Amino acid sequence: MSLVRLTIKGISYSQTQNGAYALLLSEVDGEKQLPIVIGAFEAQSIAIALEKDIRPPRPLTHDLFKSFSERFSIIVKQVIIHKLVDGVFYSSLICERDKIEEIIDARTSDAIALALRFNAPIFTYQNILDKAGIFLKNSEDDSTTKEEAEEIKRTELIIEDVLKDASEETETSNPSTKKSLKQLEEELDEAVKNEDYEKAAQLRDEISKRK
Repeated sequence: MSLVRLTIKGISYSQTQNGAYALLLSEVDGEKQLPIVIGAFEAQSIAIALEKDIRPPRPLTHDLFKSFSERFSIIVKQVIIHKLVDGVFYSSLICERDKIEEIIDARTSDAIALALRFNAPIFTYQNILDKAGIFLKNSEDDSTTKEEAEEIKRTELIIEDVLKDASEETETSNPSTKKSLKQLEEELDEAVKNEDYEKAAQLRDEISKRK
């Protein structure tokens, strides 16, 4: 089975699933995308690895794993999402130490959080992408049947709902919009200090919009 390389397209809070986040992976040489529901802690860890400007005062679990691995000359070479059973994705870490390669089972969210920290590529098999992958753009083209187009539109609506970002809230529901830039920056520093990374991410997004 051929491997397909993936990249992280985005991550956002799910308005429909309480406490869950949606991670969207996209194939590098194609248009199919792979949505994966992950937990809050793993979402924060992935977001922090993506956003280099947020530095936690103490290492998160995935940061500790990286430091531990580096101390003993272990590197994560790549991550492979190798199985999909009943909607659950299974992944493996391909690690190397002294030119000896080892394969370690991992939850997909943990594996991706570590892949980001090791700058390791993420892969899945073509059959998994064919089974669970979706198209989020070009809903209809000349080769798409009416039934296929309707199914794609239904999928787009579901994914749009799952990936609905908190930044789309109105000003009345988001008190941060009424605060000055200086206040937001002070609150960001305080949130990072208190390790409230979900709040820090929201404040960072609001600051970015102001600038």
